[in-house]
Formats: sequence, structure tokens, C-alpha cells
Amino acid sequence: MLREPSEVEIDENGRAEISMGILVEAGLTPGTRVLAYSAGDGRVVLRRAEDALAELAETGNLT
Repeated sequence: MLREPSEVEIDENGRAEISMGILVEAGLTPGTRVLAYSAGDGRVVLRRAEDALAELAETGNLT
């Protein structure tokens, strides 16, 4: 559960910065490879690349 939500703004180059506190709370540290994708319902999903790719190989889908 996200304990301290943070508003993120997308800049004119299409970039968004997520605070390190949120990433660390999610177990993501500097150097961790992540995969970002649209859930198709207005949500953007950010997952460890290793986990997302394993799910994709096993199920053929990303949830």
C-alpha cells in the first residue's frame, strides 16, 4: 500500500519523475530495470522487468 502518495507531472518532453521514497517503498532501488505499460483503463503500471517478462512468458499477457 502506498503510504505517502505523490503527485507527478508529465513535462513537455513526456517525462515524469517519481520520488525515490515511492520507488524504495515499492522495493525498487537504483539500477533496477523496470517495465512501464498501460493497463488500458487509464492506469500506468510500473513493474520490475524480470517479473513482468516472466508473467508475459508464462501467460502471454501483462496484468
